[in-house]
Amino acid sequence: MSQPTPVPTRVEHYENFPVASVLCPPALRPPIVAIYHVARTADDLADEGDAPAAQRLADLAAFRAELRATYTSGRAPDGSRWAGLWTALAVQIRRHALPQPLLEALLDAFEHDVREPRHANRASLLAYCANSANPIGRLLLHLHGVQDEAALRQSDAVCSALQLINFWQDLRTDLPRGRRYLPLDECRAHGFDPDADPARWRDAGTQARFAALLSELTRWTRALMRDGAPLVHHLPGRVGWELRLVVQGGLCVLDQVEALGPRVLWTRPRLRPWHGPGLLWRAARM
Repeated sequence: MSQPTPVPTRVEHYENFPVASVLCPPALRPPIVAIYHVARTADDLADEGDAPAAQRLADLAAFRAELRATYTSGRAPDGSRWAGLWTALAVQIRRHALPQPLLEALLDAFEHDVREPRHANRASLLAYCANSANPIGRLLLHLHGVQDEAALRQSDAVCSALQLINFWQDLRTDLPRGRRYLPLDECRAHGFDPDADPARWRDAGTQARFAALLSELTRWTRALMRDGAPLVHHLPGRVGWELRLVVQGGLCVLDQVEALGPRVLWTRPRLRPWHGPGLLWRAARM
C-alpha cells in the first residue's frame, strides 16, 4: 500500500487455506483480517515488484518502525504509508492485546527472504517457519484464549507443515526467482541441482532425482502435520472445525504434490470446489 486507504476486508491474494472463513466466530474476524493484512503487506514488500534488495529491506525497516509506533501510540503514525492498515490494527491491539513480538517475528522472516533466501537443511527451514508461520497460529490461539504449552507446540507443528506445503506447491515460481526452500544438503544427497536451468526439469534423470527428494520431503511434512493435528480435539466449536478443515486442506494439497511428483516443478496444485465434500468427510473423521 502506498496511500493511507482503509484496509480491505476481502482477501486479494489466492490462498489455499482459509482466512477468516465463515466458520470463524464473527467477533474474531476483524482481528484475524487485521493480522492477515499486516503479514500480507510485509510479504509483498519483501517479494513483489522489481525493487532491489536494499530498497526492500529499507521498506521493511520502515514498516517495522511504524508497527512499533502503532503499539506505542495506539494509533497510526502521522504521515504513514500504511495508515489504514495501522488504524485497523490499533483497534484490535486495544481489544485483544495482540502480542507485538509475534508480529515482529513475521518481519524477521520476510527480511530473511531478502537477505538469504536459501536453507542449508531442515533445521534451517524449521527455524524460518518459527518466524514465518508459527506466529500466526499462536496469534490465533491467543485470540481464542488458548495458552497451554502442549497446544502451542501442536499449533507450531501444524503451521510449520502448512508453510512447508506452500513451499512444495510453489516450486515452479520460487526456484526461477532464486528462492531455495528445498534443503540444500538433501538436494546434494539426491543429485538435484536447484540452481539448474528450469529447461532441464523435464529431463528424465532430473525428474527421477527430484522425485526421490520430494518423496522424503512430503513424508516429513505429513509426519509434522500429524504431530500437530491432535490440537483439533482441544479447540471447541467453530474454531475446532476451522482447524480441521485447514489441516485437511493442507493434507489434500500435499496429496496433490505427491501425485504430481516431478510435475510440481511446472504445475501448481490447488484446492478446487470439488475437493470440498472430501475435506468435510475427512475433517469429520479426525
